Amino acid sequence: MESAAPMIEVENLTKRYPGRTAVDGISFQIGRGEVVGFLGPNGAGKSTTLRILSSFLPATSGTARVAGFDVFREPDEVRRRIGYMPENNPLHLDMRVREYLKFRARLKGLGWRRSRERVDAVLQQCGLTDVAGRIIGQLSKGYRQRVGLSDALVHEPDLIILDEPTIGLDPHQIRSVRALVKELGKKHTVVLSTHILNEVEMTCSRVLILHRGRILAADRTEDLGRRMSLDGQVVAEVEAPEVALLEAFRDLPEVEHVEVQPLDGNWRRVSLIPRGGVDLRPLVAAEVRDNGWPLRELTRSRQSLEDIFIHLTRGKVRED
Repeated sequence: MESAAPMIEVENLTKRYPGRTAVDGISFQIGRGEVVGFLGPNGAGKSTTLRILSSFLPATSGTARVAGFDVFREPDEVRRRIGYMPENNPLHLDMRVREYLKFRARLKGLGWRRSRERVDAVLQQCGLTDVAGRIIGQLSKGYRQRVGLSDALVHEPDLIILDEPTIGLDPHQIRSVRALVKELGKKHTVVLSTHILNEVEMTCSRVLILHRGRILAADRTEDLGRRMSLDGQVVAEVEAPEVALLEAFRDLPEVEHVEVQPLDGNWRRVSLIPRGGVDLRPLVAAEVRDNGWPLRELTRSRQSLEDIFIHLTRGKVRED
């Protein structure tokens, strides 16, 4: 029976170097079967955290467990359960694709027969069958990334860690890798580290935003915008005089601020900021209806992940 325990458990994890702190007392959990994005600018502490989780780098303090195993005291057990693709793949460029993957499978403890079966499986899974006999150094950047991903998958790990998997790829190659990550998420726990906002929005169900070694936010991708919304601004396009619109909305107790801008003809754009995150759309619709004004648009703005990220990293949003 599969354990209900989290795949990753981190508590007060810290990594210090002389003169700087790369990871500053972070704590989080990642459940089995989740696809989670580590989002942050270069130097935020993403890669350092992933190297610690993979037992490649010791922490200064704190605890971390993968699949129930301590990354410091039980590193061999942890590595058996992790498929790790670092940002710069240390591939053997003079080896052929199939030869390299068989070599890696044997290093990871697979027997001769099982390694052959798994190499055939990951070649097909990662779209490498047609180039299996080619030398890795002669492949494009996109294909090399697929080889690195095949390497991470060959021993059927529970957890897959991908550090900047699309860096340096062209748009077509990026779409291909995104599709593959989504497919992997159906059977594995996946942690995707990136500084590219679209990567998280398009592939991950949850996001952890890191900045200067700390976690600034952690939530489901679709919920983060609502939770971190700065104002929930409502915009309406109404055919009415500016003075009448201002009088109708500025004294409502639910409205913090109202602004009216001219559009074409007698149409006006009304922008309203609520108090306390109230959804103003029902109030606006009722006011427009009661006054008999034509209405052609009524929307509530929703922050993109990019908006949230910029405000968090600039310190404009109070940390929870």
